[in-house]
Amino acid sequence: MLSGNQGFKPVLRNPRFLTLWSGQIFSQLADKFYLVLMIALIANHYQGANQSISGWVSAIMIANTIPAVLFGSLAGVYVDRWRKKNVLVFTNFLRGLFVLSIPSLIWLARGKTLAIGLTWLPAFLRRWQFTEQENFYLPLGFVALLAVTFFVSTFTQFFAPAEQSALPLVVRSRHLLAANSLSTLTQMGVLIVGFAIGEPLLAFADRLFDSVQGDWDLGKVGVVGGAYILAGVLLLILKTGEQKHPPNGDYPHVLSDILDGLRYLAKNHRVRNAVIQLQILFSIFAALSVLAVSMTANLPGLKASQFGFLLACGGVGMAVGALGVGSIGQRFSPIQLGLWGSLGMGVCLTGLAFFNHSLGLTLVAILILGFFASLVGVPMQTVMQMETPPELHGKVFGLENNVNNIALSLPLALAGVAESLFGLRPVLLGLALMAAVGGVLTGYLSGSAPLHSGRAS
Repeated sequence: MLSGNQGFKPVLRNPRFLTLWSGQIFSQLADKFYLVLMIALIANHYQGANQSISGWVSAIMIANTIPAVLFGSLAGVYVDRWRKKNVLVFTNFLRGLFVLSIPSLIWLARGKTLAIGLTWLPAFLRRWQFTEQENFYLPLGFVALLAVTFFVSTFTQFFAPAEQSALPLVVRSRHLLAANSLSTLTQMGVLIVGFAIGEPLLAFADRLFDSVQGDWDLGKVGVVGGAYILAGVLLLILKTGEQKHPPNGDYPHVLSDILDGLRYLAKNHRVRNAVIQLQILFSIFAALSVLAVSMTANLPGLKASQFGFLLACGGVGMAVGALGVGSIGQRFSPIQLGLWGSLGMGVCLTGLAFFNHSLGLTLVAILILGFFASLVGVPMQTVMQMETPPELHGKVFGLENNVNNIALSLPLALAGVAESLFGLRPVLLGLALMAAVGGVLTGYLSGSAPLHSGRAS
């Protein structure tokens, strides 16, 4: 059982945490607004009449995902070598500058296209998709959007482990559970609010610049880029207390540092099991984000296009759960919370499998599912921060982000296929079994020994 002050008061009285938290809020808002911005720019400049926007948006999502898979572990290594504050500040400034460059890039590329050769494709594919054309012509401005998205996502891979590593530097160990609860609450709140207000806010900003902007999209671009810049400015005053000095001689090879992180995960079963539970959690919610479309189509009074209501309901449940964990979670061990959360998720997913034609029951089940998900996510993140020594934070959190991004990608690709082959109910039951078995297994492997911290409490 964790000892120390309970609840959010000690954390909310910590000015260093409040600084980090405020930077997190504006950075995450910018992340959510960014997708809204891309959709608006595509619709305004590149989507043809009677043409679906989904293909354009899918390309943006791929450009956003590739750096997460390629650079997650590498970024963690460099985060351990650099001052966390510097990483937090410069990644926000750089993301903001890249976003603010978009109007100029679109203007410079106006009317230009990039020819992509298709002669390497088999003839039957060219006949099916491209009517035997030898080249596919992509607007150069859209290529610029893909490049900006790639670089913004790359800098995000450095920001994420630096943010996770900075939290134990500004919050005492006994307050980490409450701090992580507030961070999770922020993530859920920004997820719901960001997508809800993103489009009207960007449209309003555009109207303010109507008289001067023409086709430059200055208003909406300024909101997104400005949110990143504001996050960087707020984090300039962050005090982490780091005493970073370059080691004697050269740094070890990057691969050697990545292997150090892997060896630590192999040796410390608590951290390894926390990573596994987080992987299962992310996989389940990634699959549900795909299955929500089919689930919504089965519900009276909703259309498939309104699947966001289900996801938002899960987000509300996670926010409520995060509040509960932060308030009274220190009375229990993280292992207990993770086990209860996993079993509770299994029960809720089983209920969804059998009662997915009732709107009321479905919404209640997803709300409670989100609540139990917080009992897994918040304590497991806290375990990782408490157990991992500060000099390994970046490496371990970078590896965690890497495997979580892979865990997100595979269900996104497989959930729809599995649902079409086996039906919605068997897939939901499979997810329920995954949650319950994963929780029981990792809880059993973690044992009941008390936690120890990688820093003074």
